[in-house]
Amino acid sequence: MTVLDTRALNRATLARQLLLQPADLAPRDAVAHLCGVQAQDPQEPFVGLWSRLRVFDPAELSELLTRRRVVRTHLMRRTMHLLAAEDVLSWRSRHDAMLLQRVLGVYRRELAEVDLGELAAAGREVLAEGEPHSQSELAKAIAHRWPEQSLRALGEAVVGALVPVVQLPPRGLWRTSGAARYLPVSAWLGRDVDQESPDDQVGRDLVRRYLAAFGPAATADIRAWSGLAGLPGAVKAVRDELVSFRDERGRELLDLPDAPRPDPDVPAPVRFLPAFDNAILGYDDRSRIIDDEHRGLSVAGERVVLVDGRVAGTWKVADETVNIAALHTFSRGQRAELVEQGSALALFLSDGETDRARLT
Repeated sequence: MTVLDTRALNRATLARQLLLQPADLAPRDAVAHLCGVQAQDPQEPFVGLWSRLRVFDPAELSELLTRRRVVRTHLMRRTMHLLAAEDVLSWRSRHDAMLLQRVLGVYRRELAEVDLGELAAAGREVLAEGEPHSQSELAKAIAHRWPEQSLRALGEAVVGALVPVVQLPPRGLWRTSGAARYLPVSAWLGRDVDQESPDDQVGRDLVRRYLAAFGPAATADIRAWSGLAGLPGAVKAVRDELVSFRDERGRELLDLPDAPRPDPDVPAPVRFLPAFDNAILGYDDRSRIIDDEHRGLSVAGERVVLVDGRVAGTWKVADETVNIAALHTFSRGQRAELVEQGSALALFLSDGETDRARLT
C-alpha cells in the first residue's frame, strides 16, 4: 500500500481546501464543497472565503444568508457552522444523537429531572409563534415548566440539540453585529429537515463529501471533523468505491479515486486563515498542516498564517494593520510574500481604506 508522507498529505489538503490555487467558485458552491465553514465568530467565514476564492465580494455571502441559501446552525462537533441550506436539511437528523450527547455531556446533572421530549415540545411551541428568540429568551419562556432548573441548560438543550434551528441575520452579515436569535429550520427554510434513512444514505454522503474536501483521511479524522461515532458503518458501505493509502504512522487513509493528490513539491502560497478553520480542525491527526508543538493554537481561537502550506505564524488586526507574529524564521522571499498577502488582507478588511501589514 502506497505511503503518503506528511508533505504529500499537506498538498492534498491544501488542494481540497481550495488553499493551493484560488478557486473560481461562487461563495455558495465553495461553502458546499467545504462541507460548511466553521463560523463560531460571525465574521470569520468572510476571511476564510477571501483566502480561498479568486474573486470574493463579501456582499454576496451576506445576500446568501438573507436569501436563505446558506444558514448558520449548530452541526459538526456541535459548533456553529455556515452551511448550504440543502446540506442542513439533509444532514441535520444524522447529527441529532451527537448533538444531544454533547449537550448532556455538559448539563447532564442540570437536566437529570427534565423529560427531554417535553422540553423539546415546549421549545417548539414557543418558536412556533413565529417570533425569533434568543437562547435566554427561549429559556425564560419555558422556565415555568421547570422552575428549579438552570436557564442556561434549558436554552442550550433546545437550541443546541432538541429543536433544529437556524441563527438568523443580521448576525453573520458582513460588518454587522446582532444578537444570536433563532427560528426553527422548518420556518426559515420552508420545510422540515429530512428524516434519517434506514440505509444511512446520509452517512455515505457525508463520507464521500468529507473525503472530497479533506482527504486522504483516516476514519478517526472523519470522526474528529463530524463528531459522529457511527460513521464506520457508512465507511464500510462505500469502501469498494475508495482507494487506500498509509501515512507514516501506519494508519490507513481512505480517498476518492479521482480526487486531487498534487505532487508534494508543488509550491504552496502564503494563506491567511480565520479562527477555528476546518482546514486544521477537520482532522484527528493535524500534523499534516500544524506542528504538534503549536496544536494548541488551533483550539485557542488564534488566526494563523500558512507558509509553505504549514502553520507558521499568527495574525491579528490592530490600528487598521494586519500584524503577523512569526513562529519561526522566514527567508527574505517568504517575508516579502507575507507582507504582500497581509497587505491584501488589510485592504479587504478595511474596504480599501488601508493596506498596512507588519511582520514581527
